[in-house]
Order: sequence, then C-alpha cells, then structure tokens
Amino acid sequence: MFICAGESEQFDFAVPVGIGLIDVAINLTELILSKKPQKLFFVGTAGSYGNAKIFDIVTSCRATNIENSYFNAGAYTPIVSRETSLYDDPFCKEDIVVNSSNYITTQDDLGQYYLKEGIAIENMEFYAVIKVANRFHIPVAGAFVVTNYCNADAHQDFLNNQKEAMNKLTEYVKKREKIDDTF
Repeated sequence: MFICAGESEQFDFAVPVGIGLIDVAINLTELILSKKPQKLFFVGTAGSYGNAKIFDIVTSCRATNIENSYFNAGAYTPIVSRETSLYDDPFCKEDIVVNSSNYITTQDDLGQYYLKEGIAIENMEFYAVIKVANRFHIPVAGAFVVTNYCNADAHQDFLNNQKEAMNKLTEYVKKREKIDDTF
C-alpha cells in the first residue's frame, strides 16, 4: 500500500496519513488496523542537508528523530532514536537515513552535523511511519524527492519546487510499479 502525508502532498496512488509525527502515528495505526496492508511504501518530499541535490530521488528504510539541539548539547533524550524497517528490498541497499521532526531545519550550518551522523535528508513523517510499521511487523520503505536544502530559503524553495518534484516522484514510482509488482 502506498501512503503519503496528504494535504499539499497528495498522490493519486497513495493514501494520505497526515503531516508530522503525531498525525502519522495516529492515522497510520488506524489505517493498519482497518486495511491490514502487507507492505507499506511512503512517498513524499524532503529537504537535503547538503549532499542530495534538488529533484534527486532518495530511497530509504531507515529513519531517526534527532532534534537540532542535539548538536549543541542543548538537549538529551532517553528515546532510542534510530529505526530500521523490517523490509528487505533493493530500496534498502543504500544506507540513507531520514531525519524526522515536527519542524523544517532552516540553519544550513547544521547540515554538516547531520551528514556526519549519516543522515542525508529530512522529512517530517518517515520516522513515525517506520515506527508504526515496525510495531505491526509490516515491511516499509520510502522514496523522497528533494525540494529544498535545509537553509533559510527552505520554505520558499519547497514552494517553488514542490509541483515539479511531485511530478518527478510520481513518474519514478509508476516506473518502478511496472518493473516490480511488490506493492
């Protein structure tokens, strides 16, 4: 089953599950309990910490929930923050980690710290998607199209690039669907 955030990020082939960590956790749990999908595939947009370029398609089966204050010792957490999907698929061959928070990073100097931790992009929902899918023992993977860099222009660049980015991601997924009938 294909899923997406929804609202301004809807795809005709995906079920919207909400924006941000909390909405996704609630709505995806309800969806899993009612529809009982065998696999999940999340599609969405992402910001790059520097290595991924605008309109790149990045795939992942790993996510984390690290807040920016982690890098300046402004916070700590008892929560184990990395989740790896149960999915065994070519999408998971790369060791790309997605960071998820309920905000978008606008300080470009923080990108270096994320990259040093092996975290390439940020998407507000993917950590919750993996966490919920793992709880229900459902394999999950994700494909993300980069709309912006994590800097002061992040929101405006997202708005400027979103339509074209979503078209590219739709094209990518539909091409994969024809090749691999996994979903």
